[in-house]
Amino acid sequence: MHENIRENMEIIGADGVHVGTVDKVEGGRIKLTKKDSGGAGFGGGHQDHHHYIPLGLVAAVGDQVRLSANGDVAVTFEQEQRGEQIEDDRQGPAG
Repeated sequence: MHENIRENMEIIGADGVHVGTVDKVEGGRIKLTKKDSGGAGFGGGHQDHHHYIPLGLVAAVGDQVRLSANGDVAVTFEQEQRGEQIEDDRQGPAG
């Protein structure tokens, strides 16, 4: 199934919400295009580099890559290049 993932395919959550666009498959993960890396889900600050989604989240590949998680949950699984989870910088100091 993963061998059918191609550049510029849309990635959608199980709920049909746009999650990103495929740059390429790299090291067991989908590399997102920079324009789809870290916008709405993480309050900005992540647009200047690529994010990745684990291939384990892929439920189906057709005209789009459909993930097994809803879009709002899927973005929480995005990773940085080295594999670490992305910090959610939307949270300000408590108080």
